[in-house]
Amino acid sequence: MGVRVALSDAEWARSAPLVSALTSRGPKGDDNRRFIEATLWILRTCAPWRHLP
Repeated sequence: MGVRVALSDAEWARSAPLVSALTSRGPKGDDNRRFIEATLWILRTCAPWRHLP
C-alpha cells in the first residue's frame, strides 16, 4: 500500500488562503484541506477518482 500524501500544517497554512479565495460563490467548503489532499493522492498514484481512500 502506498504512502498517504498529507499536507503538513505549514504547507496548509501557505495554501489555505489560495483555496479560500476561489470560493466566492456557492457553498463554502469546510473540508478544502481534505479535497486538496485527495487531489494530490490522485495525481501521485494516477488512480481513478473512485479509488479514493
